[in-house]
Amino acid sequence: MNGRRTGSGTIVGPARPATELRTARLILRPWRDTDRDAFAALNADPRVMEHFPSTLSRAESDAGAARITAHFEAQGFGFWAAEVVGGAPFIGFIGLAVPSFVAHFTPCTEIGWRLAHEAWGLGYATEGARAVLHFAFETLCREEIVAMTAPANRRSRRVMEKLGMRRDPADDFDHPRIPEGHPLQRTVLYRLRATR
Repeated sequence: MNGRRTGSGTIVGPARPATELRTARLILRPWRDTDRDAFAALNADPRVMEHFPSTLSRAESDAGAARITAHFEAQGFGFWAAEVVGGAPFIGFIGLAVPSFVAHFTPCTEIGWRLAHEAWGLGYATEGARAVLHFAFETLCREEIVAMTAPANRRSRRVMEKLGMRRDPADDFDHPRIPEGHPLQRTVLYRLRATR
């Protein structure tokens, strides 16, 4: 269900989206124009983009930020900018997306994150993703959330497992946005169902 039920039982529009999510150490917030420089820097970092087909140019990074903003406008949620409380104003993103490609598990809602190398190993992805999952299940009333990555991306897969997500190898798929035969085309899928 994507809406909320009134006392009379009528479904009325999507639940009001959260403009901000907070954890003990993070603020997941709407994007600012000032985030784009730091976003471009992390998208140009080969360590961050190791499990993507390539690093991104500044123009490609800005286009990605624009798509994130458009997703918020269309869906009421998306990949929030991640800020450290009392620290770095932008370390990447953590949030939700509705994939636009077609696969055996779509339509669906995906959780994802991309953090600057300096923010790795501190538990930020897991901490932020837990808040995002709570929002997805409790506010958006999603029945299932998925996550996907390259098989070799052990760091992200560990986060998915810490979140309680599970992989069935039968769900693995060739990502339609990655060229045929590319070594990163094969993608692993993790799922988490609501417990309510």
